[in-house]
Amino acid sequence: MNPLTTVPTRRSLPESAFLAAARGERPERLPVWFMRQAGRSLPEYRALRADTGMLQACLTPDLTCEITMQPVRRHGVDAAILFSDIVVPLYAAGIAVDIVPGTGPVVASPVRTAADVAGLPTLHPGQVEPVTDAVGLLLRELGETPLIGFAGAPFTLASYLVEGGPSRNHERTKALMHAAPEVWHALMAHLAEITATFLEAQIAAGVDAVQLFDSWAGALSERDYRRYVLPHSAAVLSRVAGAGIPRFHFGVGTAELLGAMTEAGADVIGVDWRTPLDVAARRAGGRVPVQGNLDPAVLFADFASVAEEVRRIAAEGARAPGHVFNLGHGVLPGTDPDMITRTVELVHSL
Repeated sequence: MNPLTTVPTRRSLPESAFLAAARGERPERLPVWFMRQAGRSLPEYRALRADTGMLQACLTPDLTCEITMQPVRRHGVDAAILFSDIVVPLYAAGIAVDIVPGTGPVVASPVRTAADVAGLPTLHPGQVEPVTDAVGLLLRELGETPLIGFAGAPFTLASYLVEGGPSRNHERTKALMHAAPEVWHALMAHLAEITATFLEAQIAAGVDAVQLFDSWAGALSERDYRRYVLPHSAAVLSRVAGAGIPRFHFGVGTAELLGAMTEAGADVIGVDWRTPLDVAARRAGGRVPVQGNLDPAVLFADFASVAEEVRRIAAEGARAPGHVFNLGHGVLPGTDPDMITRTVELVHSL
């Protein structure tokens, strides 16, 4: 059975400005949501997570549901994104990874040889049942608000597995890529399978869109991206193409990769804050809507300064094939939640 068709009845959300913009339409109001909108910027989130680890929160359905809902209630955003982390499918599959506060994902046994790759477990849909259960809870809570599914792209997952944790320069990752391409491609194919399975499970549970995060792809040249990464991201996105829901693709520092990332199969391309949206749309081939791209740090300025940037970005997005307003990366922890709410209200007024 095709996992993408097991959801009994996918929600019909004809009034969703978010979904309309993702299709390249121009809804009456500009839709907006924020990456990392659920999380450390919200006092209610910090209270809820006070005694709960990150992975535990991601794999406890009622907690996942409540955290996902918090920014929807507070800010009135046009989409919810499932509260999760890119390493959740790795952890669920049985890979020894933990999220260390102040550090990020840390892998107990880095993957650097053919034997290491051969020893990696696969992911089965039942292993992420807490995530799909959370989706079910959210569909009952969200009303007419769309829910975005979430996964890390194969390259970003590979970088954590190879480095053993976060890395500034990705030395071991790039060394493996160039010195042992057969090992690299085997690792990437394995991670593409895990990622696709994770997205398929969320889609079968009923999410309304999916976003593939390739957080560290900007560390690569376009040549290396096309040779070592694009085929595997394309494999993931092609696996979920038949679901008939928008596929978003985002990375940081990817100005030179926007065309290639779009070729991987994106319906909407996410843009960080470094590239004007109209320029990004041209680099992406002028065919797909764009998402972005307010600098998250600008939210620490006064509202007049924020408003000036919001209006500029909305004008640039109006020259693209479609536009979903967002940040150019995730909400920063110290952001004033009231500034986020006021930004949403301003975007809607445009």
